Amino acid sequence: MPSSRTAAGIAATALATLLVTLPPAAARAAETRPPVQLTLPAPTGPHPLGTVSLHLVDRSRPDPLAGGHTPRELMVTLTYPARTTAGHPVAPWIEPKAGREYLREQGLSAGAVLLPLTHGHEGAPADRRLGRLPVVLYSPGNDTPRSINTMVVEELASRGYVVGTLGHTFDGVVQFPGGRVVASAPDGPATGPLIAEQRIADTRFVLDRLTELNRGGNPDAERRRLPAGLRGLLDLGRVGMFGHSAGGATVASAMFEDPRIKAGLSLDGPVAGPVVTAGLDRPYMLMEATKARPENLPDLATFWSRLRGWKLAVRAEGAEHASYTDLEVIIAQAAPALDLSAAQVAEQIGTLAPARAVAIQRAYPLAFFDRHLRRKGHLLDRPSRRFPEVTFRP
Repeated sequence: MPSSRTAAGIAATALATLLVTLPPAAARAAETRPPVQLTLPAPTGPHPLGTVSLHLVDRSRPDPLAGGHTPRELMVTLTYPARTTAGHPVAPWIEPKAGREYLREQGLSAGAVLLPLTHGHEGAPADRRLGRLPVVLYSPGNDTPRSINTMVVEELASRGYVVGTLGHTFDGVVQFPGGRVVASAPDGPATGPLIAEQRIADTRFVLDRLTELNRGGNPDAERRRLPAGLRGLLDLGRVGMFGHSAGGATVASAMFEDPRIKAGLSLDGPVAGPVVTAGLDRPYMLMEATKARPENLPDLATFWSRLRGWKLAVRAEGAEHASYTDLEVIIAQAAPALDLSAAQVAEQIGTLAPARAVAIQRAYPLAFFDRHLRRKGHLLDRPSRRFPEVTFRP
């Protein structure tokens, strides 16, 4: 697989980090004003949300990104329908120390903006009344935290999915129990291929650990207490996966390696590696913005021609690469305080109105997983008058 940081299809992931393309003057402006409290819109489904973060250690896999002397470790957050949320605190969008590192990477102080809270409640008991629930995994883009698509994650969970977000260590800031923070690995000619390989292996490992959890085990490295009701809740015969940017490439490659993943969705992501010519025989959907278009990426065009199962590509007019992430609302909220012009905002998140972009990035992933993991829904049958911005490509 080519370097995930240098290949043409993945190099455009700079927009997948908060404010990374802002001019220095905008960052300086943030230092002299009261911080802006960023927020995320509430999910629209009927179920309240619980969350739990797991510290997973793969002792069979030395981590080459850590020098090959320590086992691979990663953080995973599960978001699920909760029976009750009373007495359980709201989870932050990103852990405090990781959040400070994340802002530092963008050239902002810890007080420049106040990062949002989620709508999930830490440790809340799972709602067993819903029966066994389908599972969806999420892989973020290069150098981004696993929380970058919280709006989509929460929408799915509020409608009856268990969603696991993967923090690929050394590819986006990760905070481990006890407060230890690991930042992204420095760029280099060997970094990209190693990260791509670890992302695929991470996905397979997480599915193994979720199997353990579903049987009543506790895969957390510190054996921290798990929320009530998780045992037997996951229907691991109905597993889907989605990812943004480089996470989209992870989806395709992980599906190629692991048949447990029944359906895959890429949010403006490329493809690379053996899956390009091998294709897939399971459902696959691409939500295009400005980067992952087959006419621009020969590997993606080849891959698309080799798909043998259900497939669909949709394109949202006016969407930018970051429009399919939480940055769609975060950048819009931060823009006034950072003195961003309309042109600078459009460069980041496109010209599609944020409310419409949020509606699209929630509705279409939900429709995809509903169709292929629950066998219901009609939104993907044809273009919809509810979403005139969205066009279908064969």
